[in-house]
Amino acid sequence: MLQIPGLFIMETPNRGKGVFAGLPISEGDSIEVCHIVKIAKAEIPIIHKTRLHDYYFLWGEDLEEAALALGFGSLYNHQLFPNANFFLDLENETIDIVAIRDIEPGEEITINYHGEPGDEGEVWFDVG
Repeated sequence: MLQIPGLFIMETPNRGKGVFAGLPISEGDSIEVCHIVKIAKAEIPIIHKTRLHDYYFLWGEDLEEAALALGFGSLYNHQLFPNANFFLDLENETIDIVAIRDIEPGEEITINYHGEPGDEGEVWFDVG
């Protein structure tokens, strides 16, 4: 796992834990390269019966598998217009988190769970 210095975890109002910047991050910076634990398609229904349901990413060429991101990867919170994006690197089996705008120290780092900033697809929780 590669991670920029200064990231930290903190409780957020109504969203549980979140990832925050301790130092300035510039647009285009790689924030974290998270190795993954792959979960087979047949095991995904099992995840839905556990707390892991809120922490996995869809994975694979057809997004029919799942993956848990190690490091801070599974703790980034959802936002419609986030300050970071994630990219599935299937070859290296990593999920790469990259800043899509400048991020200030103390600011929460967020991603859109659908993979594209502004994607208003349904999520399984109240986005408030």
